[in-house]
Amino acid sequence: MATSEPVRRLEIFTGAGRRRSWSTEQKARIVAESLAGGESVCAVARRHGLTAQQVFSWRRQVRGGSVAGNGPLSFAPAVVAQAAIEIELCGATIRVSAGSDAATLRAVLQALKAVS
Repeated sequence: MATSEPVRRLEIFTGAGRRRSWSTEQKARIVAESLAGGESVCAVARRHGLTAQQVFSWRRQVRGGSVAGNGPLSFAPAVVAQAAIEIELCGATIRVSAGSDAATLRAVLQALKAVS
């Protein structure tokens, strides 16, 4: 009496597998893709035949400075808007920036109250 056993899959690897060597430029490009947003790190890694852990490792290396990008990292200039407050009074909005004259502001507020 023959028993039917499920067919099992058997893979035979011939030869030693080789690890891919990534250039610094390739690593930097893949890291930049993973930081660009819109896609998960896992999706970027899969597209390049990597694991997400490898991409995260490269990201740490970039932060630490051991993987060079297109040039040295630098800070982007930041433009800071002047501080201001908004006063809503009698259906009007008054924007007051830092350094405004207090007497002028008082006159504007009194005039607005008188009109309404």
